Amino acid sequence: MISKAHKSALKAFGEQEHRIKLFASTVLQFFVSHPGLSAEVHSVKIRVKGKDNLLGKLRRKKDLGITVSEDNLFKVITDLAGVRVFHIHAAQFKKIHDAIMTQVNSGDWVLGENPKVFSWDPEADEFFRGLGFEPEIRPTFYTSVHYLVRPSAESDLCCEIQVRTLFEEIWGEIDHSMNYPQPVQSIACREQLRALSKLVGTGGRLVDSIIRSRAEADTLNTSLGAASATSAIPAHSRKALASPAK
Repeated sequence: MISKAHKSALKAFGEQEHRIKLFASTVLQFFVSHPGLSAEVHSVKIRVKGKDNLLGKLRRKKDLGITVSEDNLFKVITDLAGVRVFHIHAAQFKKIHDAIMTQVNSGDWVLGENPKVFSWDPEADEFFRGLGFEPEIRPTFYTSVHYLVRPSAESDLCCEIQVRTLFEEIWGEIDHSMNYPQPVQSIACREQLRALSKLVGTGGRLVDSIIRSRAEADTLNTSLGAASATSAIPAHSRKALASPAK
């Protein structure tokens, strides 16, 4: 049985679904076509919430004492559409963040709320604090950076941008299969998910180390090559040295 409030919310969503998808598609294309992010963005994924999933979320909100109807749907439910942006290592995040904030500062997007960082790793926390974030920790050890963007301050349309590494996405997919729509009750599963999150964090740091080592090696090789070229004896000088004295 669907309540009257939920019916009105589903109807409002159906009426705006095309516009929601259209805005999410423009957000997706921003990352896909951005010339300055081709080296930073590995891949992008889009999703729009289906009506069955939306109804489930409305009912869970009701269980928490929040009634959602057509009057407040677009204010309460801000993840009707989402774009996930994947990168490989931590250093790539700053350019992605800067590109998003450039869109906001230019007025092309409006933030629905301040960006949120979810992290449990002290090293990652230090990195994000250096960029002006204040990381939050979830009991599940979920890690990601979230932005809510709208085309204008007055618009009901909203797209949730999630930026994360490929390692974090793997963990997120496994966590989602265990904890959505209802949290897993198995204590063993919850502990294993936490352990997996720590392995993912370790893997991410190892990737960062590999990238830094490669950059250091390239810099060293370039320096050695330049020094070798500078100290090399010109061909005409070698010929003069090799000529016997007369």
